[in-house]
Amino acid sequence: MTVTTFAQQTSGVAAILAGAREEVISISTLTPTRAAFGPRDVRPGVRYRAIFPDSARTAPRLSRRLGALAMAGVAVRTTPGAVINALVIDGQTAVLPSDNNDGSVAVLRLNSVVAAATGFFERVWGDAVPLVGTDIVMTAELSWREQEVLRLMAVGSTDEHAAAQLGISVRTVRRMVAQLMNRLGARSRFQAGVKAADRGWLLDWLD
Repeated sequence: MTVTTFAQQTSGVAAILAGAREEVISISTLTPTRAAFGPRDVRPGVRYRAIFPDSARTAPRLSRRLGALAMAGVAVRTTPGAVINALVIDGQTAVLPSDNNDGSVAVLRLNSVVAAATGFFERVWGDAVPLVGTDIVMTAELSWREQEVLRLMAVGSTDEHAAAQLGISVRTVRRMVAQLMNRLGARSRFQAGVKAADRGWLLDWLD
């Protein structure tokens, strides 16, 4: 077994990422001790997949980071709660937070550790929601029209009724609904309503 400890974001971890040949996967809670990679670490010919919490979609700074990763070619998905921080390179090396509580990471090449981290990632990946295309919202603020679309969704309006209420086309309503679902990491309109309520976006309409 090989275990090496590096301070977070040092040349040691960067060198391991630079040596990737096939695939890099990451699951991150976006805490200070996260083990992850950035757009500058993305190399041609290597597949990159990353999982983050749903909350990152609606936090301005974090959503910009997810957007930058997606534009760099990383397949990004989100889940209600990424409960571990792990980075696996080429199915051979795992980078995990160390036990030092100082932001450092441990690099392990123990087969059982790599397999456990990879297995957990794949289980979460299957249920996580993709961050779609370039329709990445870079701000947590809602426009008036987005607020109205959410309100109408919450009361069960059809796309046709919403379009008539807002004076826009049905196609525009459907595009806005799709963008809001992507922003919230929702698989359905119902789930989008639940997530919007959890974030307090519907409080004014439900009082």
